[in-house]
Amino acid sequence: MFSGIDEVDWASMEHAYGPADDVPVLLRGLASADPAERESALDGMYGAVHHQGDVYACTLACIPFLFELAVDPDVQDRGSVVELLTSIGGFDLDEDDDEIDEDEIEGAANYAMAAAAVTAGAEVFFELIDDEDPGVRMAAPPALATLHRHPVRVLDLLRERLPAEPDEEVRLALVEAAGRVALRHRPLAGRVARWLTLLVDRERAPGLRLAALAQLARCSPDELPRDVVPVVSGLLRELRTAPGGAPDADPDTEPEADAEAEPETDPVGCPDLSRAEQVAAPTLVGQLRALSAQDGAGRGAPWTADLLRTLHVGLDDRVGDRTALLVDQLRSPDRWQRIDAVRMSGGLIRAWRGAYGELVALVGDQLADPEPRLAEAASHVLEELFSLAAPTADALAARLAADPGGWVKEWASGPPGLGSTVKALARLGDARAVPALAAALELPEVPHDVGFAVAHLGRAAAPLAPALRRRLAGVALDEGAYDRASPLLAGLTGLRAGEATPEVLRVLRGAPEYRGEWLRTAALRALGSFGPAAREAVPELRAMLRRPGTATEAAEALWAVAGDRDAVLPVLTEGLGSDQVHDRRAAAAALGALGPQAAVVAPRLRGLLAHDELWLRVDAAIALWEVTGRPEESTEVLLTAWEKNRHVRVRVAECLARMGPVGPASTAAQVLRAELSSVRRHNALDGGYGSHDTYEDEKLLALCRQALQGTGKTGKGSTT
Repeated sequence: MFSGIDEVDWASMEHAYGPADDVPVLLRGLASADPAERESALDGMYGAVHHQGDVYACTLACIPFLFELAVDPDVQDRGSVVELLTSIGGFDLDEDDDEIDEDEIEGAANYAMAAAAVTAGAEVFFELIDDEDPGVRMAAPPALATLHRHPVRVLDLLRERLPAEPDEEVRLALVEAAGRVALRHRPLAGRVARWLTLLVDRERAPGLRLAALAQLARCSPDELPRDVVPVVSGLLRELRTAPGGAPDADPDTEPEADAEAEPETDPVGCPDLSRAEQVAAPTLVGQLRALSAQDGAGRGAPWTADLLRTLHVGLDDRVGDRTALLVDQLRSPDRWQRIDAVRMSGGLIRAWRGAYGELVALVGDQLADPEPRLAEAASHVLEELFSLAAPTADALAARLAADPGGWVKEWASGPPGLGSTVKALARLGDARAVPALAAALELPEVPHDVGFAVAHLGRAAAPLAPALRRRLAGVALDEGAYDRASPLLAGLTGLRAGEATPEVLRVLRGAPEYRGEWLRTAALRALGSFGPAAREAVPELRAMLRRPGTATEAAEALWAVAGDRDAVLPVLTEGLGSDQVHDRRAAAAALGALGPQAAVVAPRLRGLLAHDELWLRVDAAIALWEVTGRPEESTEVLLTAWEKNRHVRVRVAECLARMGPVGPASTAAQVLRAELSSVRRHNALDGGYGSHDTYEDEKLLALCRQALQGTGKTGKGSTT
């Protein structure tokens, strides 16, 4: 084995962390008899040689040696080697992509060479399909589906192997591989769908039937049975009652696995590892394996969650079916199924619009479950729902009262933060969150997100104003002032607590050099929110009109406090000519607040409607309408921006709603109705999300309906 490995000039190559002269050690480590050494070597391969999926020259040089390892029966953990080969060779380079930068040409060539090299050797995966090692047999089907040049031959092998395969998880891998073939070779999708349909109809094993349904949803969703929800729900019941599955039980009864658990320190179902092994795994690969084992321990069918996630992805915009399926899961006596359902409910609501009242209420019911992982997952989902979490207000309040230890979360690094339950209740504007916030304000270090919670509560949080003022008055104005003062300033801004003007002025006057501009901006926003109640700040605000960096914010605050047009207008007009787009946007927004009193700047704003920066065009168009009262030229710019960038839609809809009901036959009305009829959230992203995405989309829907008021039109996307 490894013949010729020392003849390769590894030192002339590089990987993610420098010279690749350590690659031979990693390759030999993959063949070690020591499990720890194999794991460390695999970690090095993924961490350096194939870093985040990259392919380097040294990655290409490894391929022949990885194939040697994969076929040597004396090597252990060969399934991991097959998976590594599949990852290296499985990159799809779009031949029609003509937008590759010059800097990317070498990388693209490496991907193409890797795909060619691994595909050329893919015949060996046929030999591994009946290997003695179940890990190898599990890795071989996806490798064949991804890499082999003859997909029909691969499909025939998968069908032939399925009846003979004794291991259930390998059988699931065979079915998953068929779905992958259908996705990569669309002409074969019908053939794959017919086989999967036969498995759904005739196969007795519920796990395999569920796997077939998941792959049908993935590659041929139109072939799913009409009654897919009751079918899947029935399969989940079978899995619970099958030998080794979680038995049906009273939801209020603790499973036996919980009897010896220590919820304060160990997650329920954690594998029987030593405490040292649980605390620190030596490699990233080891940590991932430990997490996977921990998440699957105690489950009768640990792969069920993956199958259900695949099914949900395939069901796509069938929100009603997906919701009904999750509702059924959340009523299951099996806690694991409910944990999976809670997590998937968050993903569904985050990406799709729908009627979620019943689903959200059932997520709220999990807050009272004694299993900490389930209750914590539910609180995290509800934290992101804002007003959609209204059906769970009482459940959130009950959990908050029962768990004062969870009001604030401490982290290994960085400031503390509020617990999910506190944030969820505060985002509902529920005054029952106030005691938790009051307690947080008494801590030595105030949680960084207290101010945002106070802002959502509004006047319900008024009793917190004295504590906010007291803590702000005690903030040392040193290099850490911004971190300590910004949560307090945000809270006072949300309360519009004009009585705090003296404390805010102290911060404004004494802001240190480090992050001083940020701190002054936060203080100016607070004073602006106070309005005329902050009149004693007027001299300071006038002086700051001449200070670079915060002149626009000072002018905006001065207008809100004193309405001094003559002092403010020249500063904001000058801001429109700034070299920085951010400053020009801020000036335009501030000028809009002046309304007709800033009509003199209309030509300047009109000149920005053709600016290259879309967000500046939007801000200028809104300000132009605000100062002239004429919507025609602004509306055209706003609707064009709406189509070009979905993330600008809330800002545009706010303006359209303030303009008043749009004409039923207008272009604006058509655009708004189209938005309301869409079931996909406007800001949904594949592979990522923000904590306020659902809030922003629900706000957009409300604004669209408001702007359309009087047209008698709503959309199926309505959620309230």
